[in-house]
Amino acid sequence: MKSYAAVDLGASSGRVMVGRVGPDSLELAEAHRFPNRPVRTPEGLRWDILSLYGGVLDGLRAAGQVDSVGIDSWAVDYGLLDTDGALLGNPVHYRDSRTDGVAEKVWATVPAEELYAATGLQYAPFNTLYQLTAARTSAQLSQAERLLLIPDLLTYWLTGEQGTELTNASTTQLIDPRTREWSYDIAARLGIDLDLFAPLRQPGDPAGVLRPEVLEETGLAGPVPVTAVGSHDTASAVAAVPAGGERFAYICTGTWSLAGLELDAPVLTEESRAANFTNELGLDGTVRYLRNIMGLWLLQECVRAWGEPELGALLLDAAKVPALRSVVDAGDAAFLAPGRMPERIAEACRVSGQPVPASPAEITRCILDSLALAHRRAIADAQRLAGHPVDVVHVVGGGTRNALLCQLTADACGLPVVAGPTEAAALGNVLVQARAHGLVGDLADGRRLLTRTQPLTRYEPQGDTAPWREAEARLADR
Repeated sequence: MKSYAAVDLGASSGRVMVGRVGPDSLELAEAHRFPNRPVRTPEGLRWDILSLYGGVLDGLRAAGQVDSVGIDSWAVDYGLLDTDGALLGNPVHYRDSRTDGVAEKVWATVPAEELYAATGLQYAPFNTLYQLTAARTSAQLSQAERLLLIPDLLTYWLTGEQGTELTNASTTQLIDPRTREWSYDIAARLGIDLDLFAPLRQPGDPAGVLRPEVLEETGLAGPVPVTAVGSHDTASAVAAVPAGGERFAYICTGTWSLAGLELDAPVLTEESRAANFTNELGLDGTVRYLRNIMGLWLLQECVRAWGEPELGALLLDAAKVPALRSVVDAGDAAFLAPGRMPERIAEACRVSGQPVPASPAEITRCILDSLALAHRRAIADAQRLAGHPVDVVHVVGGGTRNALLCQLTADACGLPVVAGPTEAAALGNVLVQARAHGLVGDLADGRRLLTRTQPLTRYEPQGDTAPWREAEARLADR
């Protein structure tokens, strides 16, 4: 057996997991978990990147001797380096307001239809392309010699080597999903210098070895290689979907819900753009065709506003609230910013003429019903737009712990839901490292290993889908 450290950074926490892989075994254990707390400065919302790097070093120390290290994180955000390789300020958080109104300026040069046809990426106000447009006149960007996406920045600090991993690069809106290379035409028309980016890397490529200073800091004996993984956490999570065959949908749950299909080619139609589906790149030439949904962020923000009540009791109370009494659009950008989430959800219900949820249990039920409804719509739309029918929905990530959400998703979709694994991103990270070292075969082989070794829970749909169709119509009539 070999051991692999998977550094998995989410929008609210980071963790270093250790995966032990053998010919027919896959074990995962947590070495270290640490918070990811963005900081609001006078300039705006920023990531505390030094704290995150400290957490990574602490995690590697706790992990002990490993055969490789891989890093995945959230997408789109980046750090800028000067000519000496030093970081030019803390990376800007994707929820920062600097991109407000920027998309319309971009579309004045490259219409939204052309942009989608070239890059296949959904509209999201925080896509890297819009961030770079917003920063065009900033002093930092004018001084920058290099741009590194977050996992590539941390890899650079660990190894001294620079690269741009492809699955994460595909979230910048600067990659052509057909060629899996940079979209030079789009970048040139928008005045974006692609030379800022380090050369593209594929998942499984070597990314250097831990620097002597890192070995000393962590107590590890070198050489310890760092392996490029699916460094967008969703790419790693989808790689860990324990599916057999092709007729499956997935929902990667956490702060966001990413619901969609795994395809062999992008869907670049105007209908797909209008439905706001994205074509991000996955392992082995695959495309992650999915829709971004606000996800458990809605509940996380409410729980924070309520003073962190015990979640299990809150979900038990929510299960007793009548179903589909009130629903909101879980994909609405109005819920993107932090703060006052219970009041904003209640207000959205009031404005749409629905009963206004008041208690934490009622608001929680509204959120979970709304998420299940959004999952239903995304999976139905994906099948229709891609001409790709499915028989089962795989739910992976943190939402697998929420049995009520999993059951509601099965009910809403009218399809069985298989929940697990919870730490999908870390497991996908480990599997890519194991593949690079010859312990696992192709994507299907890794998924078979997951099915044999990871606990999974199956939820069968209950009742018919008529109430969900009615709720869907209610939202559409708003």
